[in-house]
Amino acid sequence: MIELKRLPIVRGDVPLRYAQGHFATNHSHINYFIDITLAKTRLSEAKASAHQLVSHFVNNTPVDTVLCLDGTAVLGTCVAEELTKSGFRTINQHQTIYVVEPEYNANSQLIFRQNIQPMIRGKHVLVLMASVTTGFTAKRSIEAIGYYGGFVAGVASIYSATESVADYPVRSIYNVNDLGDYQSYDYRECPFCKEGIKLDALVNSFGYSEL
Repeated sequence: MIELKRLPIVRGDVPLRYAQGHFATNHSHINYFIDITLAKTRLSEAKASAHQLVSHFVNNTPVDTVLCLDGTAVLGTCVAEELTKSGFRTINQHQTIYVVEPEYNANSQLIFRQNIQPMIRGKHVLVLMASVTTGFTAKRSIEAIGYYGGFVAGVASIYSATESVADYPVRSIYNVNDLGDYQSYDYRECPFCKEGIKLDALVNSFGYSEL
């Protein structure tokens, strides 16, 4: 049974819930599962998270569109509202911020239909994620924004295990230093697997499935 704990440090009324063990993501094996569920779906925590994240971008980086990955649409809406509330002025003619979610093709590549493309093309797009571990998904998103003619305004997440992706700094509320001994391994080099320690759960942006 996975036991979720709260990190003693709390930033801006945004608690970080985690569990220690042996977990597998789509891209790596990790020794911590970071549970972002409530921070991206519970309105009060989403608002608190947005307030923390927006401090990295207000009056610094233009944002026209928030690209919501990992099921962060509620959080993305709160981020857009925070940017507007802070008197932040976007550069597009409508003086507003778009909040969009990507679609994925059979090869797990991000695609945008014709009706969504104008919200990406020529716009400054903020990539919003629940957490960034290997950076693989964030990098794929950055490439998609460039392919559709957009500009990357930055990468933001509630938790991040890496400082940058494709030369873009990852702005987060919590990072790997808050956990101290967080580790991410290629599944072929995982020391837990080499020692015969079984996986506790499969994890992704939606949560975990115990094994």
